Amino acid sequence: MKKYIILIIVFLFSALCLNVFGQTKHFPFEVLKTGNGNRSIIFIPGFASSGDVWNETKATFESDFTCYTLTMAGFAGRKAQPNASFENWKNGIANYIKENNIEKPILVGHSMGGGLALAIAADYPDLISKIVVVDAIPCLAALNDSTFISKENNDCSATVNQMTGMTNDQFYDMQKKTMPRLLADASKLDMVVDWSVKSDRTTFGQMYCDFFNIDLREKIEQIKCPALILLESYFINLKPAIEGQYKNLKTANFQYAATGLHFIMYDDTAWYMGQLNNFIKS
Repeated sequence: MKKYIILIIVFLFSALCLNVFGQTKHFPFEVLKTGNGNRSIIFIPGFASSGDVWNETKATFESDFTCYTLTMAGFAGRKAQPNASFENWKNGIANYIKENNIEKPILVGHSMGGGLALAIAADYPDLISKIVVVDAIPCLAALNDSTFISKENNDCSATVNQMTGMTNDQFYDMQKKTMPRLLADASKLDMVVDWSVKSDRTTFGQMYCDFFNIDLREKIEQIKCPALILLESYFINLKPAIEGQYKNLKTANFQYAATGLHFIMYDDTAWYMGQLNNFIKS
């Protein structure tokens, strides 16, 4: 009997050690892995969006590629994590690629996800084979302020306090008014608003502030891989400013949608899918 008690104690101690020391590393996102191709695509959604924004896109590629669809921590109902920042999320995605031995994936990022794709390809140029940037630019703040200089120690507490201080109704109303400026397809509006409403307010405020402080205009010079830059139709009016921001990205291929707003995958679907197919499958 004593022998069995000792065995049980040893088993429980081993289980405790495995639980404490052998835990799976936490990344700042959830991952949905689908498809079983030899090549891989990592889909990075935009600000406060769910990975579901890529559902129709990835369905086209799952027969030929292994797809990793991310939803960032704190967005669209996912559990928040401390220390959310653009830098931490960038490094988290790169570490996920390395630790899971994903060989030369293609990154497809929308909005802030496009910014993350640019930053990863710049800081880890040998890790990535191609990037697709869907309606994102290297420095969002500089589009309205040509003199913009990124702050070294950016204090986001005021933005966080503003977002967390709103009532649920106030926050919902803000998102309901904002989203039609970003999405023309009315059938998708409620879904996209719901992603924002379900997002953690602290993460929302922190990342909103942090992303507006990001300036990748110089950094993108380090990108080696081919880059497809898909831009909403309105940006054709700002072509010199947009492409001026990208002047250091020598591999850039610029394409402008004919119609629609920021969520190009919903507003100009046929054109968008044609561009992706030509670039990714080539």
